[in-house]
Amino acid sequence: MSERTRVRAVKAVIPAAGLATRFLPATKAVPKELLPVVDRPVLQYIVEECAASGIHDVLLITGRGKTSMVDHFDPHPYLESRLEAKGDLVRLAAVRRTSDLAEIYTCRQGEPLGLGHAVSYAESHVGDAPFVVLLGDEIMDEEHPLLPQMIELQSRTGGIVLAFVEVPDDEVNRYGIASVSEVEPDLSDVEGVVRVTGLVEKPAIGQSPSNLAVLGRYVLPGKIFEALKQTKPGSGGEIQLTDAMATLLAEGTPVHGIVYRGIRYDTGMPLGYLQAVVQLAAKREDLGPAFRTWLEAFVNGGTRS
Repeated sequence: MSERTRVRAVKAVIPAAGLATRFLPATKAVPKELLPVVDRPVLQYIVEECAASGIHDVLLITGRGKTSMVDHFDPHPYLESRLEAKGDLVRLAAVRRTSDLAEIYTCRQGEPLGLGHAVSYAESHVGDAPFVVLLGDEIMDEEHPLLPQMIELQSRTGGIVLAFVEVPDDEVNRYGIASVSEVEPDLSDVEGVVRVTGLVEKPAIGQSPSNLAVLGRYVLPGKIFEALKQTKPGSGGEIQLTDAMATLLAEGTPVHGIVYRGIRYDTGMPLGYLQAVVQLAAKREDLGPAFRTWLEAFVNGGTRS
């Protein structure tokens, strides 16, 4: 793809229609994406990642009981006026920032039938341009962003760009796993990049082609929608995005991945969510010192309050 014909992804899609059964009963009325990590919901971290990468058009694929996700990013004149009257300018700026991050759009998925099924709902919003998909339960380290590098790589190749993380061999059956080879010489300047030669969804332990698991970040070409239309239900009886990407790969679409070396916070399960809260609270300049002191004492059995 020549420099003149490069097209960069400028829209993001966040699938967020799942039932979050692992967090019940907390998520019976509150979307998992709005569970707080210190003082920001998980979803805000992800939209902030988009904004920091130059993407200010975000489509949420929602479902029943999820309208509060959109409310979070709407202006709140009454709350803002109360904060302003109290002179609480720090919190006022934090509240206003949520509505300044991006233009938030929504599309309702009637029934969650897999990640591929959710992504297919974005076609009318995205068209045939490349776009970003971010899963709503993974937070990436703000100090080590990956998305800008992925967007740039996709604009060079015109294909699919994935994010990978190395996982233990006994956990490969939880992820989409890639087989890879050395990258083409003209892309060797991209740190951590590999060429993807195959994709398999949740392989059996001992039958995995590698330990490189697909993270919840994708940069996809618009032709993924046609591949999704041809994709039959796969693992779990759902339409898998991995299967559609494998179809494009088999048809000659270039697929690359970048191995991520930063910190990834997986809030999709209760243990990972608690770990994310603790880790991100400990890093905060305002809370971190006191929190770490208390946490050390608590772990050592020295305090309960």
